[in-house]
Amino acid sequence: MGTDDRAKRKPFKLPVKSDRVEDFRPLLEALDKGGELNEVLKNRIAKACQLLDEGCEIYPNDFVKSDSLPDILAHYETADETALADLGRSFVVAGRMVSLRSFGKVTFFNLQDASERLQCFASRDDMGADAYTRFKKYDIGDIVGVTGTLFRTKTGELTLHCSEIRLLSKSFRPLPEKYHGLKDVETRYRQRYVDLIVTPKTSEIFRKRTLIVGEMRRFLNERGFLEVETPMMQAVPGGATAKPFETHHNALDMDLYMRIAPELYLKRLVVGGFDRVYEIGRNFRNEGISTQHNPEFTMCEFYWAYARFTDLMDLTEALFARIAEKVCGKTVVDYQGREIDLTPGHWTRMTFHQSLEEIGGLSPEMYLDFDAAKAHVEKNGEKVLKGEKLGKVQAKLFDIFVEPRLIQPHFIYHYPTDISPLSRRNKDNPDITDRFELFIAGREMANAFSELNDPVDQRLRFEEQVREKEAGDDEAHRMDEDYIRALEYGMPPTAGQGIGIDRLVMLLTDQSSIREVILFPLLRPEVSS
Repeated sequence: MGTDDRAKRKPFKLPVKSDRVEDFRPLLEALDKGGELNEVLKNRIAKACQLLDEGCEIYPNDFVKSDSLPDILAHYETADETALADLGRSFVVAGRMVSLRSFGKVTFFNLQDASERLQCFASRDDMGADAYTRFKKYDIGDIVGVTGTLFRTKTGELTLHCSEIRLLSKSFRPLPEKYHGLKDVETRYRQRYVDLIVTPKTSEIFRKRTLIVGEMRRFLNERGFLEVETPMMQAVPGGATAKPFETHHNALDMDLYMRIAPELYLKRLVVGGFDRVYEIGRNFRNEGISTQHNPEFTMCEFYWAYARFTDLMDLTEALFARIAEKVCGKTVVDYQGREIDLTPGHWTRMTFHQSLEEIGGLSPEMYLDFDAAKAHVEKNGEKVLKGEKLGKVQAKLFDIFVEPRLIQPHFIYHYPTDISPLSRRNKDNPDITDRFELFIAGREMANAFSELNDPVDQRLRFEEQVREKEAGDDEAHRMDEDYIRALEYGMPPTAGQGIGIDRLVMLLTDQSSIREVILFPLLRPEVSS
């Protein structure tokens, strides 16, 4: 770079004279351009310059920790002062400084690792003047490695007496004030990395989410289910009635769709001889965003050959109860001020039409006659599209009058064939299917049915869905000739189910919004200043 170019550069004045200021020019210019450069950030950058001038690395990669805070607290939280003194060993830990209280020649700070916090004590007399002076240039938010011995303070708090504190990663941005944290909800979701640091409740939600998914896997594995992976990008999106996201494969010059469900591929595997199969993974549906919906969400789908949809009811009760015991320690869980009883045997089973009458308060004349049902839907602010059949109008009545009232676990079964294009017809009544949906806390948690394995009937159902799509229903199912071909080889009688992982996590962590249980929910881009 020439002299003229350097002369045009904007000078950045920091509260320190150092040749290393130029090292931070890209950071300073970016902060300045974004209108974020303030005295706090300048001071932190100035400290980094001083540390570099003194030969201290601010991002070393050779520190080895031998101990973790959870292990220390598990073994020594109740140990008395004598027992701690008799240990005769030092501990080497690492974490982020999340609080700092300095009293001249001594400093207390809290060290936080992945799941625990431990108080640490630093003294100039113990560390030496030079090391202590260097430590005083560290900030809250810095990641440090600490070596020391355990003792108890006068107030009885377990504390690490530091003999060495080494900077491992410099934090230029300050953490939110500890008593207030991140209060803006969108900022919490957008900057989840900060939310996880300063909000212990957030970390706990996602640790429980991991437990929930892990326990679900164990439950299915113990019962002989095989976990598999199926395509995320599909030439024909299927397995649900939903609008897909579109993409394009350049090398093959073909349009593809992000999957709305893995169902049709999993059932291909049942045809191939995998009698019990499941997948836990992401699905993508181009739909609205709300406290209950995120366009990218996690599902567990499983298929069980030689089983019926009623078998899945029993399995689901056992599954939910076991996960609740693992995560909450009980099968009666608290959710938004109510107790939800997940104990097997306490779940209600009711037909779709029964629910319209007994819970929705609708007479058969109101839901069995198309015109009457349509009028009642439109009276309550919903639209009935041209070409929609009675079953779809009844589903809208259900959404309005029944679903919000299903607080305790309810299996609602025998759904109309009109809205169940992949379900087996009931042998006694072809207008309904052997399908159920599970509702808890006023929302759908799972969808299941005895699978349609008749290729002729399946083709007719797909053709009807194609007609609905041509009539303007962009969520209608598409024709999938390869799936029909798979059925033509013969699929055993099978029951299949999909469970919404995100909504299950909401239930078991007492969260009212789906965004609280997804690490990085979809958000609009930040507006550039």
